[in-house]
Amino acid sequence: MRILCSALRTTVPAVLLASCATALLLQPAAAEPRPRPAAPSAPSAPSAPATSPVRSIRTSAGGGAVTSLPLTAAHTLAPRGTGRFELLGVGWDGPADALAGGSVRVRFRDAATGGWSGWYELDADGEDGPDTAAPGRAPDTATSSTPGAGAPRGTTAPLWTGPSDGVAVEVLPGPAGPPPGLRVELVDPGRGAESAAVRTLPGEAAGGGRRIGHQAPRPEIVTRAGWGADESIREPELVYTGPVREVFVHHTATATAYECSDGPRVIRAIYQYHVQSNGWRDIGYNFLVDRCGTVYEGRAGGTDLPVHGAHTLGFNTDSAGVAAIGTFVTDVPPPALVTGVTRIAAWKLGLTDQDAAGRTQLVSGSSGSLYPAGTTVAFDAISGHRDAFNTECPGNALYPLLPEIRAAAAVLQGR
Repeated sequence: MRILCSALRTTVPAVLLASCATALLLQPAAAEPRPRPAAPSAPSAPSAPATSPVRSIRTSAGGGAVTSLPLTAAHTLAPRGTGRFELLGVGWDGPADALAGGSVRVRFRDAATGGWSGWYELDADGEDGPDTAAPGRAPDTATSSTPGAGAPRGTTAPLWTGPSDGVAVEVLPGPAGPPPGLRVELVDPGRGAESAAVRTLPGEAAGGGRRIGHQAPRPEIVTRAGWGADESIREPELVYTGPVREVFVHHTATATAYECSDGPRVIRAIYQYHVQSNGWRDIGYNFLVDRCGTVYEGRAGGTDLPVHGAHTLGFNTDSAGVAAIGTFVTDVPPPALVTGVTRIAAWKLGLTDQDAAGRTQLVSGSSGSLYPAGTTVAFDAISGHRDAFNTECPGNALYPLLPEIRAAAAVLQGR
């Protein structure tokens, strides 16, 4: 999923790039603006009465919530005050590509200053997510834990807004016309669910301990309990794929200048949007890495197990998705982040004795990818999202570093 990020402060930069998705980051006021905002229409009123009823509120433990506000017959929502939120997106009933060829613009009100942002365009053409179905399994969608579970639904890429309390939306449908149930989804990540589970898996020293084959040392990993995941909102069934032979590297298309301590809140917002808005089983990525090199557990099921994710359309089987938190089109990835991606990729691939510097073959599970369904494709064992889908993800500054990441990962594996 392409994830877009804007400022938290009075100055409102945003990120509006065709890139992957899954995590969202906070943008400090001093950061250089990154987005390509849509041309603004005539200025709207600072605020308008709340005339549209709240359609639904789906809550999670720790104070998190996703609120849906329906759009009018004209596919708009006039500027209005709302409850507090930090991420938004537009959803609808029906296929994920129902708005293909259309456009969606949003603006929001800063909760601290009362100032309104400019207009920002959300990506309406989903570029990643679940395949139609895992081998021998049902599609990677919720079946019981969310309202309307199992029914087709689509969403735009989400936009990280920071603390906000007002929103306006304009939708221009594509050639297929407007899908039913158009709505704006407002996500409040809350403070996070409390859990007695282990919050951090300790890392292993390089060269220490007894290794099997070419197993690399495990990096320290912040668990789902560590970032405050509410386990009650995801599907309880855990779905696994075959042995992981491939790692796809993504970036989240968010600002790169952020406080790493904000990572858990950002990840909770992504999680809630993926599950409660997209209708996915769980968060799409297997792992996320912040600019300080901290590695976070993504989808539930065991960090050392081949958990089936929803990160690279067509190639979620026998692979893992690692999302670098930030936008790396022109911004150079921090060395700590590159190291974090290297370490988690080396460890994950080493569990199956897959050479991090080698190549492997996967079979496309979706014709929506670069390759028709059923096509056998040879990939580098550590590849970028763009190698499987028509996207610039993981960005023109991170993608050229993949050969370096492969070589360093192979060294960690003792090759």
